[in-house]
Amino acid sequence: MEKIKYEEHKWVICVDLKMVNFLLGQQGGYTKFPCFMCLWDSRDKQHHWSQKVWPEREELKVGTKNIINVPLVSRDRIILPPLHIKLGIMKQFVKALDKSGECFNFLSRKFPGLSTEKLKAGIFDGPQIRQLVKDPNFVESMTEVESKAWNSFVSVMSNFLGNKKSDDYVELLLKLFIQENRIKDHLIVFNKDFVDLYINFLHLFCQNYKTVYFKK
Repeated sequence: MEKIKYEEHKWVICVDLKMVNFLLGQQGGYTKFPCFMCLWDSRDKQHHWSQKVWPEREELKVGTKNIINVPLVSRDRIILPPLHIKLGIMKQFVKALDKSGECFNFLSRKFPGLSTEKLKAGIFDGPQIRQLVKDPNFVESMTEVESKAWNSFVSVMSNFLGNKKSDDYVELLLKLFIQENRIKDHLIVFNKDFVDLYINFLHLFCQNYKTVYFKK
């Protein structure tokens, strides 16, 4: 960071969560406090779906709450990449599908080059997701619940993760979280207790960096 004179330029950094951990000095792997925004406890599973508010992470202090190194950058200079968010949502959508259902079988036929392991893990790239968005047969292969979740995902891609941001993007995100969670009652795709804080973070960096984030 010294060689590129980061402290002089203080560029906005767009990286995935693994690099966020590295830049902010967080411990990698399955840690107790993995979030750089709040003190969500990954081990406290009995409260994951009942506790709505988790303490805000006020500081990144070495030796506490899984912070092992001095942060290299300030948290307010980090932007989460839209593509990685998109790939992550797609991954969770596919993992929640019934693996013996028609929708999952459609994916197998659509992308015969993908291994069964990758399909089950929901590992797709941007061009593959765009193919699915344009293919009406994909939606026809879904159940009603799956279709609602997929349509919400497409709406978020078009109105939040693309080159424009709709005024109602918060409602669109909340709708997506709800619809994704309904695919399988026993598989909670998103931690719904984390949604409010996550959306507040998205709102904050979108307001601060909307020119960088939404315009080419």
